[in-house]
Amino acid sequence: MSAIFERAGTLWVRYDTYEIRTADNGKQYLTPAAGAMPNLIDPLEDAKQMVLDAINIGLIIMGHRPKVLLEQALLRFAARYGLLGLMTALPTTARFMDYFYVYLPKNDFIREESMETQAYTNLFFPFEKPIYRKEGDSVEWDIEGDIPLQALLLTFTGVDAPIAMQMSFLRSYAEDVEWLKNAFRSFAFNFLSVHYFYSTPLSAEEKEQARYAMDIFEGAAPTYHIALLESGPKIMWNFHSLLLGLQMMFSFTITDPNSPIKLCKQCEKAFYTSRADAQFCSDRCRHHYRLRHRDGE
Repeated sequence: MSAIFERAGTLWVRYDTYEIRTADNGKQYLTPAAGAMPNLIDPLEDAKQMVLDAINIGLIIMGHRPKVLLEQALLRFAARYGLLGLMTALPTTARFMDYFYVYLPKNDFIREESMETQAYTNLFFPFEKPIYRKEGDSVEWDIEGDIPLQALLLTFTGVDAPIAMQMSFLRSYAEDVEWLKNAFRSFAFNFLSVHYFYSTPLSAEEKEQARYAMDIFEGAAPTYHIALLESGPKIMWNFHSLLLGLQMMFSFTITDPNSPIKLCKQCEKAFYTSRADAQFCSDRCRHHYRLRHRDGE
């Protein structure tokens, strides 16, 4: 996968600190912490690790591990890569702010097939609603005084990023923790489908179920442009959500024979290895596994 993204990149915004807050509706949300500072990043620089982190968060969820462990993992992921950008990932178009209604294909988060744009955006601003004015297809919002964010958003204006995508970088933007759990669980489930398909004897019915699981894993096709940098031309992917970028990186990773991901027999975490027969993510896990089985556990 390193060759695929060697001369490629993308732009995303993360804050240096996040927190999990409970809103008046009783739901928990992941959102930038008070006083957190935004910065511009290129997630493709750490694509392999981001895919691995996403899978392992999903494995924590599927394994019903302690809540505190999951919350720590979500906070680490956000501080390293930013939020997933679910607001722009779910609709049929990331430019939904141009319209009165948001149209939603079948998904794991919202049952409605369409919603008024205002009602939809409110789902992602449970604590403080953004102040914006919408006239036709023109949208402006008030971030006066937030100099760091203003500077970053000028970068995205230059690449014609959708208004909704830029709104997802506001300090008051938040993502429902249960929705995040659904998103990360999907990565773990599909990784396990591939893992067991090739590493475990399966019945014909089980193989068909694994194939079906992968058939329904899909993401919208991103667009790109070519940036002429001092170091040479570079493909810049226009991911309108980090989730879309993560889905594409996961797909390339899971199909790349040079970047196999295995499941550790001891700690049950996913890890990269260059050995086809690797069973443990570390010498420590190998040692602990042998001790357990030597003692008859």
